[in-house]
Amino acid sequence: MTPPAGHIGRNHSHLRWSKNISPVQTISSGETLTFDAIDSSNGQITKDSDTSALSAFDISIANPVFGPVFIQDAEPGDALKVEVLDLKTADWGWSAVIPNFGLLADDFPQPSLRIWHLDRTTQTAALNDRVSIPLRPFLGCMGLAPATSDNDLSVIPPNEAGGNIDCCDLTIGSIVYLPVQTAGALFSCGDGHAVQGHGEVCGTAIETPIKATLRFEVCKNQPWVKTPHYEIPPADSVAQTALYHPVLSRSGRYAATGLGSDLTEASKQAVRQIIEWLVATKGLSRVDAYMLASVVGNLQIVEAVNMPKYLVSMAIPLGIFHD
Repeated sequence: MTPPAGHIGRNHSHLRWSKNISPVQTISSGETLTFDAIDSSNGQITKDSDTSALSAFDISIANPVFGPVFIQDAEPGDALKVEVLDLKTADWGWSAVIPNFGLLADDFPQPSLRIWHLDRTTQTAALNDRVSIPLRPFLGCMGLAPATSDNDLSVIPPNEAGGNIDCCDLTIGSIVYLPVQTAGALFSCGDGHAVQGHGEVCGTAIETPIKATLRFEVCKNQPWVKTPHYEIPPADSVAQTALYHPVLSRSGRYAATGLGSDLTEASKQAVRQIIEWLVATKGLSRVDAYMLASVVGNLQIVEAVNMPKYLVSMAIPLGIFHD
């Protein structure tokens, strides 16, 4: 691997997407950078925290991103290609049920916090002595500055140029293409996750500080890239070998479904059904089942053609269970 051209540390955080933020590093197309990102709580939750930390949680300083980076020759109409070369988590992470947040916020009004030990030797996190979850780290946030000086954007929702997309497929070996909105692109990233299911239904994954190594390339004149695109290499590629988990990807799955005329309501029904199954058959508490669904469960539209009903499924990999 070519030595990195520079490093972006935790002192280079910001809480909005803006072309008014001066870049902290300038690189050329083809160069590599390393990033050291604190977790999405911005240090408000530590490995010694308990649920009381959620009562003082300040959402306004959550989800910091690190940068921005100016990439020479990047102009509007281009795409910025970002290759994920390496990701290293801390030895701990957290998941939480935060009141008024998450897909089933009405069902889970009480706060709950779980601190996970991340075993970097086995690359697993244990929910209990019968449930072990393989780690598959990724950056929840990768994005670019918006086009105009008077249009700063929050770092909480995703946007057309990336941001908080929370796509769990973007682990080592994956490639992201982001539409350049302004000269130099002004790339930033953050929001480290140790593992997450598609949907992140309780509102959090296993959140963790993360160190990332990324390579950047300007792809000229790609106007068809108007939102984030991404490429996932085959599981037998060199980059993916260490992080390809048969437990998550090839083991059997158990799925529950939700049916409704509204995708949100159908999704809620599917998650509620999988929680009931986990409680009834695996002996989990409802809150642990909800967190587990967020960490490893995959929410999927099964069909969207037989109107007026949508069918949505929530699937759990069976390989995480020891019994």
